[in-house]
Amino acid sequence: MREDATPGRSCTVDLGGPVHYLDFGGADDGPPVVLVHGLGGSHLNWDLVAPALREHGRVLALDLPGFGRSEPGGRTASVPANVAVLHRFLTEVVGEPAVLVGNSMGGMISILETGEHPEAVRGLVLLDPAVPGGRRSLDPRVAVMFALYAIPFVGERFLLWRRQRTSALARVREMLELVGVDPEGVPADVIDRPVTLLEERRDVQGMDRAFLGAARSLLRVLADPRRYRAAMASIDVPVLLVHGDRDRLVPVEAARDIARRHPDWRYAEWSGVGHVPQLQEPARLVAEVRDWMRDAELTGSRA
Repeated sequence: MREDATPGRSCTVDLGGPVHYLDFGGADDGPPVVLVHGLGGSHLNWDLVAPALREHGRVLALDLPGFGRSEPGGRTASVPANVAVLHRFLTEVVGEPAVLVGNSMGGMISILETGEHPEAVRGLVLLDPAVPGGRRSLDPRVAVMFALYAIPFVGERFLLWRRQRTSALARVREMLELVGVDPEGVPADVIDRPVTLLEERRDVQGMDRAFLGAARSLLRVLADPRRYRAAMASIDVPVLLVHGDRDRLVPVEAARDIARRHPDWRYAEWSGVGHVPQLQEPARLVAEVRDWMRDAELTGSRA
């Protein structure tokens, strides 16, 4: 499928630099739903769920600076910088309190936005968010990968080497496998469109810098999570936390710890699911979000 064949309308807005997003439209009697991707992701991560969520409100999926079609320019892609971009997007593009749906790093950014600007958020859906935990063991491959990302110059050389040695198709398939998705079990578009996006990127080196900047910033937040935990503790909007027990990037024990700390959050643990439930179990996720929005009285007429 071509990029322009998506159900969403492609838009770009200036928020201190270009920020690309897809506007899927949707019902006007429910809150806007803003989809926030994770590290290395883009608006394409939401292909299988965004159209179905439109019955609950206007759905928008943005590309954070340095990801997708938001060329980085001279901007930093740190977690705090992207929280600021998300806030500007909510205030200048959406224009009213929204339901945030964040996956992985996007979940972290959505939590921090909700803690810092509660007036901008009506509800929060966290899909395998990057969260701190107690004692936990990382998948060995993930541990080595993030260790490489964390070291200055080494991370840059590693990404350059990987790009020179592997095709865009191989990189997309490898990433899907890392997050628990069988490339043979998803629609061809889920692979073809990210491949096209990788091949069309103009500022490749800038994208690498953005990826590493985001990865290193994420690791710093998790290494000293006091501000992050304070943001979680301050949240008083409805929260749905969904986590797969086969997640290799954020161990399920971390999600269980967060669920214990926040018993008022709804927690759904999915057996056999990895890091991106929106790609592995899209219909189930849409139903889960639908039921949660109904129970949290987030559907129907807006106040």
